[in-house]
Amino acid sequence: MANQPVLFIHGLWLHASSWQPWIELFTAEGYAPVAPLWPGERDTVAATRDNPDDVADKGIDEVTKHFATIIEAMEVPPVIIGHSFGGLITEKLIGEGYGNAGVAIDPAQIKGVLPLPFRQLRASFPVLSNPANIHKPISLTRDQFAYGFANQLPEAEATELYERWTIPSTVRPIFQAAAANFRMHSETAVDTKNEDRGPLLLIAGGEDNTAPEVTTDATLKQYRDSNAVTELITFRDRGHSLVIDHGWREVATEVLVWLEQQGLRD
Repeated sequence: MANQPVLFIHGLWLHASSWQPWIELFTAEGYAPVAPLWPGERDTVAATRDNPDDVADKGIDEVTKHFATIIEAMEVPPVIIGHSFGGLITEKLIGEGYGNAGVAIDPAQIKGVLPLPFRQLRASFPVLSNPANIHKPISLTRDQFAYGFANQLPEAEATELYERWTIPSTVRPIFQAAAANFRMHSETAVDTKNEDRGPLLLIAGGEDNTAPEVTTDATLKQYRDSNAVTELITFRDRGHSLVIDHGWREVATEVLVWLEQQGLRD
């Protein structure tokens, strides 16, 4: 029997290779993990930084379709694990019937989630303040990364993560999320009523400035009309960097335990 595949989806401003420690752990636990690139992303951090225009102007639907195509080519439906906008895309894919299970870590807001904390506005302001940014590849400054991702980390670790993993990114998804509740047909819409989907785990960071805990709590409530398994775990003292910082293994271990509870451990 083939090992259970796991498909990792990163969010904005991090390279797919940032999942490498997770891939090594999940491989050791008997899974078959992969972390595909986003459309336009190059194989390495350096190459992506050298070709920023390639990642520009990609929207949520385009990226979701990209990963759906990858999943359709798999012999066994994967567990889908996403962070930030990768978490939102995970929710979209699970809602559409892809995957055996989904884990959305610090997910970006789906349509219907109303809380908009000031800390989240501050994290998004450098992008949303200029409408022309929607078509551009945008890189975070060191200070922006420190606030949006690494606010719970020592300065030295924040700098190391910034230099190691950050890449220029499309920011169209941020504009799409910001307008979601003002549009009838939003790219952030998720089929939260699907009764036949796989189980879904939401994970929140209690000190996350980019995807605050209150928005993940509100996301859980969007699934109240479905009897499919939907659960939430909160790491109270963690920020948006929780999948790449020194505490990543704690988060990954909780995911592995939850997958075993769902009968998805090989």
